[in-house]
This record gives sequence, C-alpha cells and structure tokens, in this order.
Amino acid sequence: MQAVTVAFSWIDAEQTVGLSLPVYATDLAAGMDVGAAIDEPLVLEPGDIRLVPCGFALAIPEGFEMQVRPRSGLAVKHGVTVINAPGTIDADYRGEIKVGLVNLGRVSYTVRRGDRIAQLILAPVVRALFLVQTELEQTVRGSGGFGHTGLQKVDCPVTGTGSL
Repeated sequence: MQAVTVAFSWIDAEQTVGLSLPVYATDLAAGMDVGAAIDEPLVLEPGDIRLVPCGFALAIPEGFEMQVRPRSGLAVKHGVTVINAPGTIDADYRGEIKVGLVNLGRVSYTVRRGDRIAQLILAPVVRALFLVQTELEQTVRGSGGFGHTGLQKVDCPVTGTGSL
C-alpha cells in the first residue's frame, strides 16, 4: 500500500488534549476515523444538521484530496451520517477540518468529545480537460437517466447470467 505524507496541525493544542489524530482502525482500513473536538455534549435531534469541529488542520499534498465519509455503524445503527457525503477537502484548504452531520434517525443522538464521527480517505485527484464536440459517441444506454434500467435483476454482460 502506498503511503503519502500529509502535514497535520492541532488548531489549539491546549483545547485538543486527549484527542487522537485520525487513525486507521485496522491494517487494511481505507478510511481514518476522525473524532469530535467539542467541549460539551452535542445533541442532534432528528432532522438536525450541525457542523462538528475536529480540532485540526491539514496540508494535503498537491494532486490529492481528503474525502469525508460517514462511519457505517453510526449511519446504520443511529441514522447519523455526513450531510454532503462524500465531502471533499481540497489540497489548498488550510482551515480547521469540520464534519457536517445530519441525524436522519427517529431519536436524538448525542455526540461527545472524542467520539468517532466520520472517516477521512486520502484520494488522488485527476483533472478533466474538456474537448468540445458537436456530437458525442453513442452507447447502448444512450441518454437513459435515473431509474432507466428499472428495479429488476439485470443479466451480467460478461456471463449472460445474474452473476459473475
């Protein structure tokens, strides 16, 4: 697995005592868990959207972005997720990392200091160069949009069956 150095800085070292750096929970985890840098418990009522500070800033290398994604357990068990998932932190941003959380559940959820609220994934960025044309190459799908293939099982184009 490739490792890329990302500069990390606590916003206020005294305010973040006891908090941990973003950390991979397992050796093969793609995302780093990130915690809430709050002093008091934060109650998210159903439907609430709140921006939760993480207490640090990053210097992401050119050619990369940091994606902010929900933690699956928090989303599935409590209905709490990242409102703009996946969020993007650009390489030129140097402010505090914050996570926009939304409670889509039916009951209130309390976020406490240090709780793991999201995961960060470092990802390469590829820039698009647009080639303006009067007509685009045609495909089997064509201009079929949302829901165009229906809800039923579709045969695999490789095997001709419902599985690979």
